[in-house]
Amino acid sequence: MNNILNALTLKELQQKYPFVINYFEENRLDVEGFENSTFDEYLNHFSEEEIEEWGIDIKGIREGLLEYISQMIEFLGLEEDRGIESLTIVAGTDKSGKKENFEEFTIRKSEIVSIVGPTGSGKSRLLADIEWAAQGDTPTKRRILINGEVPDMKWRFSSNNKLVAQLSQNMNFVMDLTVYEFLKLHAQSRMVEREEEVIKEIIEAANNLSGEKFDLNSQITSLSGGQSRALMIADTAILSSSPIVLIDEIENAGIDRKKALNLLVSSDKIVLIATHDPILALMADKRIVIKNGGIDKIIETSKEEKKVLEELERMDSIIQKMRNDLRIGLIIDSI
Repeated sequence: MNNILNALTLKELQQKYPFVINYFEENRLDVEGFENSTFDEYLNHFSEEEIEEWGIDIKGIREGLLEYISQMIEFLGLEEDRGIESLTIVAGTDKSGKKENFEEFTIRKSEIVSIVGPTGSGKSRLLADIEWAAQGDTPTKRRILINGEVPDMKWRFSSNNKLVAQLSQNMNFVMDLTVYEFLKLHAQSRMVEREEEVIKEIIEAANNLSGEKFDLNSQITSLSGGQSRALMIADTAILSSSPIVLIDEIENAGIDRKKALNLLVSSDKIVLIATHDPILALMADKRIVIKNGGIDKIIETSKEEKKVLEELERMDSIIQKMRNDLRIGLIIDSI
C-alpha cells in the first residue's frame, strides 16, 4: 500500500480510488495540473517557504491519505485482490458428536456445490458455518479455510468486508425506493465507475431471470417474490464484492434457476446451494449430503446423472410452459 503514492500518477490514483478526491478537497489540496505526477511528487513541489507559511504537514498528509485509502477499502469491501480461489470445509461432528465422514473438502472458484438432505438435517447450519468462517466455535466444530489458510479476522467480524452473500427464498424489501434508486445507492456505496451502465446491466440480468418483467421505475416494495430474488441475484452477481454466494432453497422462487446459477458462476464466485430440488442438485458439480447434522457423503455429479438432468429439464420446461399458459388464461388440453 505504501508504494502506491510514488508508483501511481494522481490520475491513476483517482481512477483506482475515486474517493481520494474527497480527501484532497477536505485537506484543501489543489492537485490540478499535477495529474501526471505521483502524490509524492506533488507533495515535493511545495517550497520550504510555502510549507512554513501555510503550516503544511507533509508527513501527516501523506500518512493521512494512506490511512484514508485503507479505511475506505475496508469500509466499502473493495479489497483490490481478494484472491479467493478456494473454500475448504474441515470436518467437525454431527448432532451425536460423531466425526463427519470426510477429512476436508475444497470448493474452487466458479464451482457450484449443492447441499441436500432431509428437512432439519443441518443444511442451513452448514451455510451458517461458512458465512461465519467457523473455527471450531460452532455446534458442529467445523473449521473453514480460505485458500487453504485460516481466514483473516476481518472476514469473520467486519460488517462491511463481507466474505459471503446469502440469498434465501424469503426475501422482502422494506425500503420505499424505486428499483433505480435502490441500485444507484448500492452502486454509489461501492464507488463503481460507469454507474448508469452497471444499473442497466443489473436490471437486464434481473429481467432475464424473472418470469414477469419489471423496470427501473418499479417500487421495490411492490415487487413479487420472484422479482425480488431475481433483482438480488443479479445485484449480487454484478455489483456485490462477496466472492462466495450461499443460496438457501430457491426452488420455488419464481426465477429461471439455471440462468441464475450460470450468472453467478460467470462472475467467478463460489456458489453453494441448499436445495430439495433434483434439478438444482444435479446442476451442481458436486453435492454434499447432510445426515443428522453432519456431512455424510460428498458426491461428484456423474455423466449418467447429467443425462438424467437433461430429461428433468425437458420435463420442467413443459411444466413451466403450462404455468405460463395458465397465467394468461389458456386452456390446457395436452402436454
